[in-house]
Amino acid sequence: MLRIGPSGNSQSFYDEGGKHTYQAAEYVKAKGLNAYEYSFGRGVRITQSSAEQIRNAFAAADVEISSHAPYYTNFANPDSEMIEKSFGYIRQTIIAENMFGGVRSVFHPASCGKATREEAVAVAKRNIAALMEYLEDIDFDFILCPETMGKLNQIGTVEEIVDFCTLDGKLYPCFDFGHINSYTRGGIKGYDDYKRIIDYTADKLGDEKARNFHVHFSKIMYGEKGELKHLTFADDKYGPEYEGLAKIIDEYRLTPFIICESDGTQAEDAVSMKNCHKR
Repeated sequence: MLRIGPSGNSQSFYDEGGKHTYQAAEYVKAKGLNAYEYSFGRGVRITQSSAEQIRNAFAAADVEISSHAPYYTNFANPDSEMIEKSFGYIRQTIIAENMFGGVRSVFHPASCGKATREEAVAVAKRNIAALMEYLEDIDFDFILCPETMGKLNQIGTVEEIVDFCTLDGKLYPCFDFGHINSYTRGGIKGYDDYKRIIDYTADKLGDEKARNFHVHFSKIMYGEKGELKHLTFADDKYGPEYEGLAKIIDEYRLTPFIICESDGTQAEDAVSMKNCHKR
C-alpha cells in the first residue's frame, strides 16, 4: 500500500482547534491521507499513557506512524561518548515507535566536522554497523532509515545512504528529495533524475528496499552550501517538483512511505502529492 501524509501538524490543524497529537489521526484521515511522522527532534520524551493514546487513535483511523530520531545523532563524531549517546537516541526512538504501533524510524547519519569527507564516511559506516549490533537484542520488528542530507558538510548523499543500507537488512534508505535537490543545487529536474535514483537503489540493495524505501518531500531553498530552509508547494523557484517521482512510483508499482515536510502546509501539500498518483 502507498502511504502518504504529513510530518507533524499543519497550521490548519491548530487553526481548526487541534491541540494534541492523537487528534491528528482523524485530521489526517479526513484529508484522505494515511501516514504521519512524529518527530523526536529535540529528544525522546513521551509517557506510556500518551503513546498508547496516540497508538489507539491512529490505529482506529488506519493512519500509520513513522518517527524521526533526535536531530543531533552523528555517527562520525570522534568522541566515543557522543557515539554512545547517538546509539541511545536511536534505541529510545525505536522503542517509542513500537509503542506507537509503527515500525519505521528515520535518523540523520553524520556530519564531517574537521575530518575529510572520506574519513567521516568511513567512521560513520563503522559506527552504524556497530549500532545495528547494539540493537540486536530488540525483540520486535523495526526498520531504521538513514536520511539523505541537504548541506554540503553533512554525510548523506544518495550513494552514501545506499551504501550504509547494505550493512543490515533492517536499514532502508530515507530519500529526502528536497535535501538531494539542495545538496546538488537543483540537480533534480524531473522524471529521469528520480528514475536514476530508484534504479541505482534497486541495483545496490535489491527490489525489497527499492520498493519500500522512506520518502521525505518538500521544496527547499538552497544556496552555495546547500539547504537553507523548507518552503511550501507555492514555491516556483527552488523545487523539486513531485510529479516525476509520482510517475516513477506508479510505473514501477512501488510502495514507499511518503512524508511531506512543507513549512506549515504539510498536510495540504501531501494531498497534492497524493493527487499526482494515478493509482
